[in-house]
Amino acid sequence: MRNSSLRPEYRKSMRDLDSGGPLFAALDLGTNNCRLLIAEADPHGGFVVAGSFSRIVRLGEELAQTGQLSQAAMMRALAALAVCAERIAAFPSVIGTYIATEACRRAENGAAFLTGVREQTGLALSIVTPAEEAALAAAACADLVDGQANLALVVDIGGGSTELSLITRPSGGGPRDHRLLASRSFQLGVVALAESFGQSAFEDMRRHALGLLSEWAEGLALAPHFSRNEAHIIGTSGTMTSLAGVHLGLARYRRDAVDGLWLSASETRRAGDRLCAMNTGARAQLPSIGVARADLIVAGYAIFAAILDLWPASRLRVADRGLREGLLLSLIRRHASTAAAS
Repeated sequence: MRNSSLRPEYRKSMRDLDSGGPLFAALDLGTNNCRLLIAEADPHGGFVVAGSFSRIVRLGEELAQTGQLSQAAMMRALAALAVCAERIAAFPSVIGTYIATEACRRAENGAAFLTGVREQTGLALSIVTPAEEAALAAAACADLVDGQANLALVVDIGGGSTELSLITRPSGGGPRDHRLLASRSFQLGVVALAESFGQSAFEDMRRHALGLLSEWAEGLALAPHFSRNEAHIIGTSGTMTSLAGVHLGLARYRRDAVDGLWLSASETRRAGDRLCAMNTGARAQLPSIGVARADLIVAGYAIFAAILDLWPASRLRVADRGLREGLLLSLIRRHASTAAAS
C-alpha cells in the first residue's frame, strides 16, 4: 500500500516548472553514492524536481584498511561531481547546498580531496556531522510516519555508516512536521562490512551489527512500542529500495512503486533471504539490484536484519529519499524565512 501524495513530484524539464521562482540544488557525496537533485519549491512546503543525477562511486573503497581515500575512488567521485557541476550550470540562478558524509569525515585526506573538488569543479562541499546527517534523513522521511502509530525509527544504511533516528509527529502538525527524539550514528556501512567479512558472510555480518547496535537499542527500550504496533520503521537507503524492488518483482526499478511502500517484516526478510541464497552474478541480473549493488546488498540486509532483531517491528515503510531531499527541504525553508524577514 502506498500514498502517492507523500512523494515530491518529478517533472522532466524547466518548461514543466510552474512558478518562475528560484531553483534549489542539493548534492550528497556519500561513501558509496553521489546524488544530486535540482528543484523548485511548491506552494505546499515540498518541491518539484527539475533535474537529478545519481551514480555509485564507492568513494569509501578500502578506506577501512588504509584510512585514506584511494586515488581510483577519488577519480570516480570527481568524475561524478563534474557531471553534477554541469547539470547545475545548465540552470540559471541555482541556490545550492552540497555536502559530504562518512568517507570524507573518516579519511585523513578527506578535506584535501574536497579542496581539490572545489578547484576543479567549482563545487564547495562541506562535511556534515553524524548528527546533522541523521537529522536530514529524518526530515526527508517525516511525512511517511503513520499518523496512528505516530512514532517511527528512521533507518539510513549508508556505504560508510548507519544513522538511526527516532521521530514523532506532533499532534495537530502538518505532514512534514516532526520532532527528533533521539539519534545515533554507527560506523557500520555496507562498503566496509562487505570488504571486512566478504560478500556472502551474512550471519557474521549480522552478528557484528548486533554487537554495535544492541547497547543503544537497550537504552531506548522501544521493543514494547513495536510489539503493540505503536511504532514502525522507515527504511531510507539503497538497501531498502532494493529489497522492496525484489519483493515486488519489478522488471525495472520504479520509484513510484517503491517510495512510501508498506512491507511486513516477514516480506522484507523473505526478499533478503532470497538475495542471500544467490551468488553475486545472479543478484546482478535482478533489475532492482544490478551490477553496482550486487556485492553490497547482502551486507545491507545483514544490518537491517540486525535492526529487525533488536526492534521487532511488524511493518515498515520504504523511502526512496534521504539526505538530498532533507537538504532541499532545509534549504527551501531557510530561503523562505530569509525572504519573509527582508
